[in-house]
Parts: sequence; structure tokens; C-alpha cells
Amino acid sequence: MNWLGWLHDFFADPAHRSGPDSIVHRVLEHLAFSAEALGLAALVALPLGLLIGYSGRGLFVVTALAGVARALPTLGLVTLAVLLAGVGDAAVLLPLTALAAPPMLVAAAEGVRGTDPDVRDAARGIGLTHPQTLLRVCVPAAAPTLLAGVRTASVQVIATATVAAYVGLGGLGRYVIDGLATRNYPTTVGGALLVVLLAVAVQLLFALLIRLAAPPGTRTGRTGRTTADPAPVPVLAPDPADADDPASPPALVKESP
Repeated sequence: MNWLGWLHDFFADPAHRSGPDSIVHRVLEHLAFSAEALGLAALVALPLGLLIGYSGRGLFVVTALAGVARALPTLGLVTLAVLLAGVGDAAVLLPLTALAAPPMLVAAAEGVRGTDPDVRDAARGIGLTHPQTLLRVCVPAAAPTLLAGVRTASVQVIATATVAAYVGLGGLGRYVIDGLATRNYPTTVGGALLVVLLAVAVQLLFALLIRLAAPPGTRTGRTGRTTADPAPVPVLAPDPADADDPASPPALVKESP
């Protein structure tokens, strides 16, 4: 049977239209696990990243540790969490939170560190305190970078939350794990497709948010040039006809856009 036939069988199954094994119910479970893990990671990673980026201290160490954390196997962390905390939400939330925190932390630190120093000095010069400068100046300027980090974390968590099925929890991973266990390939393929579609939808949503969060002067128009780009500047070039005359003025040549 081909892939299209498997997908047809999956979506045509009455059990996937209503009830506890319905597609809507599994998607909501998947989103609940992912949102909870992302919320916990944001509570820890974003404030810490903002402080590190503003102070400039410990950024190299944080970046190195974030790279190491990304290399940790999520399934191994789930197994370890089950051994330590038993089967439950914590066995999934802890590994997913550990997966989501590094990109948020690095994005927050790099975004704030990339704020124009002259703008920060100007904010301090008009009497703003350090916390006010961070919240009113640095955070808005770093918003696109912050959202990019949250986008990366969200896509990774949504794609990895299928491991919740390994410890008996719900989500779209139930289709994948149960389908493999029973050799029900339509269910496996359908569940995997839903995970991909959900990750792509979140990717597109954050791409729109990043575009909206960008400063108006840096948004790209239809011509591909941002509104902050300066107009073409005329360039003075020597006239070949007057090359031998040092007193002749240079010709005015307009630069093409």
C-alpha cells in the first residue's frame, strides 16, 4: 500500500475523528505538553539571558554550555527522569524544558548584547536606570532575536514531544509509538505527518511574529530594499574625454539602484 493510501486510512478512521484518540484531542495534548515545557524554559532562560547580555559577563560560558545541552539525547533524559521521578508529567517536562532552554538563553543574551551601545548610553544619559534601560531600550530592540530563539525552541520541543508516548502519556506520539508497536503503518505515518505539519505551522507563525516585531525602518518592502536603506547617492567619476585636462571638473554619474 502506498503512502497516500495509508494517510487515507488514517484520516478516514472513525476513532480519529472523535473520542480520546481523536486527532483534535491528540493535537491539544501535544500542544499542552509543548507549551508547558516552553513556559518553564522561558521563566528560567529569558531573564537569565537578558541579564547576561546586558552585563556582558559569562556569555562565552553560557554559549558553550548551551551547545553541550543541545547534544544531550532527549530519550535518554526521559528514561533517566522516569527512573528518578517515576512515570508522570515530570518525566517529559524536565527533558523538554532542558531542550527548550538553551536556544532561548543564547538568543536573549545575544539579542541584548547586540543593542547599539550609543542608544544604551543615550538612555542612561537621560536618567534611565539600568533596569529601565534593559526593559525599555534593549528588550524592544532585541525582540526579533528573542522571538527567533523561542521559535527554534518551539519547533524542537514540538518535534521531540512525541517521546511522551514512551512513558504512557498522550500527544501525537501515541500514533507513532502505538502504530510501530502494532505494525499499524497508516497510524504511524499519519501521526508523523501531523507532527511535521504542526511544527511547520508554528515555524510560520513565529516568522510572522518576527517580521512584525522588527523595527519599522528595517522591514523589507516589495523591492527587496528595507525602508532604512538610503537613496542612491550620485558618484563623481572622471570624464574620459577630459582625462588629460586636470582643470576639468569630474562628470556626475548617478549610481543605479
